[in-house]
Amino acid sequence: MSPLLQARDVSMSFGRTRALRGASLSIDAGEVVAISGPSGSGKSTLLHCLAGILVPDAGEIRYGETRLDELDEDTRTRLRREAFGIVFQFGGLVPELTAVENVAVALMFGGLDRADASTAALDWLRRLGVDDCAPLRPGELSGGQAQRVALARALAHDPKVVFADEPTGALDSVAGEEVLGLLLSTARERGTTVVLVTHDNRIAAFADREIMVRDGVATETSVVTR
Repeated sequence: MSPLLQARDVSMSFGRTRALRGASLSIDAGEVVAISGPSGSGKSTLLHCLAGILVPDAGEIRYGETRLDELDEDTRTRLRREAFGIVFQFGGLVPELTAVENVAVALMFGGLDRADASTAALDWLRRLGVDDCAPLRPGELSGGQAQRVALARALAHDPKVVFADEPTGALDSVAGEEVLGLLLSTARERGTTVVLVTHDNRIAAFADREIMVRDGVATETSVVTR
């Protein structure tokens, strides 16, 4: 069986700064993979390339048989809406919308009408234990609550892959482990692939496998032992 996600000799620069220097990796469907490494190693850039947010300067990014790096922006955006869920360190919620509206909007982009999207969004907030936050705006939420809402938004449309970029980095250790536990338990129940960027060894230990990135190169792949 072919990998679900692949990066082959991916290079990416920002001005004179080389973020990736021929990084390669492969991820199978249903895996939970941690991409770890020190700050500035290129791990977040690699994740953004895998998610089709960035297009690398050289190399290949494949999702199944699709070359993401060859798609135009509109097609990549549509693919992210349909097949990917994305969680960022600070949630990335729309500040003017309530918690339930933040989740519902993502479902409406997928074709649901407002009523059905709101019902489904509230159900996801309930699953993640924050349905009481439904009428609140992001500025009224704690960090842990906001990340749970962000998880609901990422998971609600049943994505094939969830990309999480330091999703617990802005949280204390207790809230961080709770949020990560919710993400991984939900993903494993549904067979969703998770690609998780972290610099924290404790967070990486929740994954099935760890890929180390140093100086823009994926240098080591290891099975996480518990």
